[in-house]
Order: sequence, then C-alpha cells, then structure tokens
Amino acid sequence: MKKSAWLPAAIAPVVVAGAIAAPVIANAAAEPVAGSDPTAADVLASITASRTAQYSGTLSQTSDLGLPELPSGSGGSSLEDDASDVLGLLTASHTARLYVGGEDEQRFQLTQQLAEQDVVRHGSDVWTWDSKARKAVHLTLPAGSDAPTAGATTPAQAAERAVAAITPSTRVSAPTTVRVAGHEAWQVTLTPRSDDTLVGTVRLAVDQQTGLPLRVTVTAAGQQDPAFQVGFTSLDYGAPDARLFDFTPPAGAEVTTKDLADAQQSGQDGRAHGGERGGVEPTVTGSGWDTVVELPAGDSARTTRDTDATALLDQLTKPVDGGRALQTSLVSVYLTDDGRVLAGAVPVSALVAAAK
Repeated sequence: MKKSAWLPAAIAPVVVAGAIAAPVIANAAAEPVAGSDPTAADVLASITASRTAQYSGTLSQTSDLGLPELPSGSGGSSLEDDASDVLGLLTASHTARLYVGGEDEQRFQLTQQLAEQDVVRHGSDVWTWDSKARKAVHLTLPAGSDAPTAGATTPAQAAERAVAAITPSTRVSAPTTVRVAGHEAWQVTLTPRSDDTLVGTVRLAVDQQTGLPLRVTVTAAGQQDPAFQVGFTSLDYGAPDARLFDFTPPAGAEVTTKDLADAQQSGQDGRAHGGERGGVEPTVTGSGWDTVVELPAGDSARTTRDTDATALLDQLTKPVDGGRALQTSLVSVYLTDDGRVLAGAVPVSALVAAAK
C-alpha cells in the first residue's frame, strides 16, 4: 500500500458491484438537464457531458468505515508505516485541490501536515510527486488511456462507478434538488434491492447546468450517517492556469521513469505466449451488489510473506474458517490459507461460502 492511496477501499463496493453490471441509462440523453422535471436516467446520463468541463475546486472526503487501528509501537517497519498512513486517510477527514483543464489536463493535489502529494497530467505525460519522500515518477500513457490517479477518488470517478453498478437489483429514486458548493444540483439515490449487501444507499449530486458530479455519499446498510462521502466544498468553472499542468521535479528529487505503453505491450505479449507475466482474470460470482470477486493464488512474491507482512495482516484481520478476514462497514476482504483473495460488498460469511 502507498500513502497516496486516497480512499480506494471506500469506493470498492461500487466497483465490485459494477464489475459485471450494465447501465440502465444507455439510451438517455447525455447532456445537462436544467429543466424542472428530469428523469433519474436523464440526470445520470448527463454525467457524460461533464467530461470536457474546465474547473478548479476544493474537495472534502470523510470516511467512517469501522476500520481497525494498528497498535502503536508495533514494530515501526516501513510496511506498517505505510499501512498506518493509508488507514489514517480512510478514517479521518481530508481535503484536496482539483484542477481540470479538459480530459487530458488534470492536477490532483493532496496536502497533509508538512507534506504534499500531486498527480499532474498533461497529454500523455503524467507526473506523481511525494514531497515527504522527495520522489517523483514520470509516466508516459498509451494512446487513449486514462491517467492513473494514485488511488485518488473524485466525485466524478465515484459517480461513474456507481452508475456502472446500476442493475435490476437497484432501485433508483426520482431526482430531488440540493445545493452543493454554491451550485444547484439534482440528487439521485441508488438503493440496492439485496438484503445481503453491506451497502445501504449511494446518493449522487449532479450539477444541473454542467452534469458534473458534485458529491457522492455512501451509507452502510442499517445506518443513517455516511460511511463515505466525497464532494466539493468550493467550485469555480473556467480554465485553470495552464502552468498548473506543467511539472518539473525539484532539484535533488529521486525520479523514476515508466513507459506504460511499453508495459502494456509486454503484458499483451506475455499473455499471448503464455508467459509468466500473463495476467490471470479474476473469478466473479454472484450479481449486482452481491458480487464477489476472487483473485487466484499468486506467485511466490505474493504468497510468501515476510515477518513484517505477517504481523501486519494479523493486526488488520481476524481468523475465520479457512483463512483470515477484514470486514468494514462497506466492504469485506477474505484471505484464504491457500493464497486466494476474495472481496465484495457483502459480509465475510458470504466470502467464506463463495471460496468453498
């Protein structure tokens, strides 16, 4: 885990549910809906129109997932430090700045105490920067690909994942009006029809004028307070200063260069020839919000645990039949004794049953 992973676990339930789902809004008009009585399908489809929007804003993220705390003074290894940082990001409130000049110009800036982390994209070039570690990574993207976000989640990303999760097992409310960061928005509530999922509702607030998702709120089943929320607290439309999308690493910084186009081609070649680097597709069982994703046992690098990793897993997970597991208010992860990993927005018992 990396410290730059800003709430990837929080949105995992929507990702899992959307893994095999088909949107119900495919034929709706993909344009902003500022009229007085839009349908939910119109509102959700309008998100597509915001992909070329230009804006700057401040994001606020809050999480209350019921994640366990690492005991203090438990060893001080770099692995434990990284995990502690990630858990801190997932259990407290945080703010970030987001600048978007278009589909290929973005800057995400997370500021923490005495440190800053940035992801800057300009065309096919992406820079990530960690001021605390003084490390920069320069990525070259393949044509037509999305920029990596170092685990960061914006309202737009979360909303698109939620929309992808809509299936017949989801009840979609009629839009209501809300105001977010000074902008009028339509709010649509997605409610799973399943009794087995940990997700209670997902509420999406979409700007009436632009279709830009302004806030995403996820509640756990049986609870009223949000388990996860990310949204704008301030938002200004218009092109940001072009200099924000130019990045030069500071003098003395450690710089790593990666060409993702070459890596992608190597991965395709490996799969084509059955090489060791060939990817193995996960197994998906269940449907809708009850979907369970299973990753097979990996190679020795993943299944062989060093002392630090074993101790860390023992602190984060609890023993269950056939392995160890972690259950938060929204997502569960099950690590089997034979090296498989199962995850889903369902209780641990459902993962254990799916593994048999």
